[in-house]
Amino acid sequence: MRIAAVAYRDGERLALVDGDDLVLLRADLGDLVGIVQSGADGLSRLRAAADRASERIPLAGARLLPPVRRFGRDILCTGWNYWDHFEEGFGRREGQDVPKPDHPTFFTKRPDVVIGPNDPIAFDPELSHQWDYEAELAVIIGRTGRNIPVEAAMDHVWGYCLANDISLRSVQRAHGGQWLKGKSVDATMPIGPWIVTADALDYRDVTLTCVVNGTTLQDGSTRLMAFDLPTLIAEASRGMTLHAGELFLTGTPSGVGNARTPQIFLNAGDEVIVRGTGLGELRNTMTLTDLHSPSLSARLALAEGAS
Repeated sequence: MRIAAVAYRDGERLALVDGDDLVLLRADLGDLVGIVQSGADGLSRLRAAADRASERIPLAGARLLPPVRRFGRDILCTGWNYWDHFEEGFGRREGQDVPKPDHPTFFTKRPDVVIGPNDPIAFDPELSHQWDYEAELAVIIGRTGRNIPVEAAMDHVWGYCLANDISLRSVQRAHGGQWLKGKSVDATMPIGPWIVTADALDYRDVTLTCVVNGTTLQDGSTRLMAFDLPTLIAEASRGMTLHAGELFLTGTPSGVGNARTPQIFLNAGDEVIVRGTGLGELRNTMTLTDLHSPSLSARLALAEGAS
């Protein structure tokens, strides 16, 4: 199944993606996080609702929302999970190079980064002139667990979607090489366009691409992951609980702007498209936004303009 969240009339609905249509599910079904957290019962309710659904709207022109929008804590992410990406950054980290890691590298992002698959990406040159793109496969954790063994890890995957892990490189460098700050700017990470359930996608055979203003800058397969998904889940859950409904990013392949010669950074007006085999696409435009003022009004205005 492919499950989207869509703005509909004065609210939002879950919908199945069926060709060029969205099949609207009943309004009282709740959000996707609630369904995932309900386990087998939630999946049964979702399938039953899908079997009875008949109301359709065209996919074209529909405003798709982030399929996961309710977060209990930060978004878990993986860095340097493609060796070609790790290696392309040597000499570009401004004195913060490290040896090749023996274990997965994890960090988190604040939930306020999340936007929809076609929403504007907030861009404020007052914060940085080094805004970078990162096409990623994201996982929705389906079962809560801690110390999950590798052989059982895929039982904890509910589904997949795309993410664009927009990164402010100069901000990363300015804060001791810690990534949270440089990757947590409000309204900068599109996800979606929908969730593909785990039974409908082989995560090991996804080609991730990123296209900026018509030029393909990233094009890599998940087969090139340094640490596969079962290893990521097992390592991340060692002594730390992963919760059902959480979003978990799995890293980006080579081709990022910071590692290019000359470097390529995003600017206002740039169109950024992230695609993944079997997952659809994110299509967003970098949009001038006041993120350096002390008020949230600019961010709220950006969100309202996208609705």
